[in-house]
Amino acid sequence: MKVAVLGASGRAGSEITREVAARGHEVIAIARKPEAIPAAPGVSAVAGDATDPQALAGLIRGADAVISALHFDVKAETLLSALKAAGVPRLLVTGGAASLEVAPGKKLWDVMGATLPEEWKPAILGGMAFLDDIRKEQEIDWTFFSPAAFIEVGPRTGTFRLGTDQLVTDEKGESRISFADYAIAMVDELEQHRHPRARFTAAY
Repeated sequence: MKVAVLGASGRAGSEITREVAARGHEVIAIARKPEAIPAAPGVSAVAGDATDPQALAGLIRGADAVISALHFDVKAETLLSALKAAGVPRLLVTGGAASLEVAPGKKLWDVMGATLPEEWKPAILGGMAFLDDIRKEQEIDWTFFSPAAFIEVGPRTGTFRLGTDQLVTDEKGESRISFADYAIAMVDELEQHRHPRARFTAAY
């Protein structure tokens, strides 16, 4: 499979790039600073700005799928426009956890939003808006992958639990996952295609 990874130099994007390449897929790894993209067999590092849908379309044309690990200053409409112009049928998105339900009718954002630093809030709200927007999409086959409440540098264990719209927690009520294990779950979804036009999540 030929896969374009957007934001391939970031913490999530670099782990996803490594995981996709390690499984033998061809990777078009796109970032504003391609020199920061992890080098690996099968990875082509490319400079690109995802805010320009026409330019992005030229970079991703020929891919079977796009995995976005971008910040949410790039809107769903922009990415979807690029995929449609390039003829790429599938988009997988590194999402946020704030929109996950912690109780019927109550999101994680409703519980934690007021306690979070102000500088985090634009990105969090952007992720929630992105999910609302992409849920309206009928042409592109999309998947929105929300991480656990806390995603952090940690070991690659390959052991975690999946969920859909509800926050996954352990016996202590904690919700965590490493970037490496998040990447495993993302590439599993790429290969197994269990959540078409849906959101899912993963945590220990």
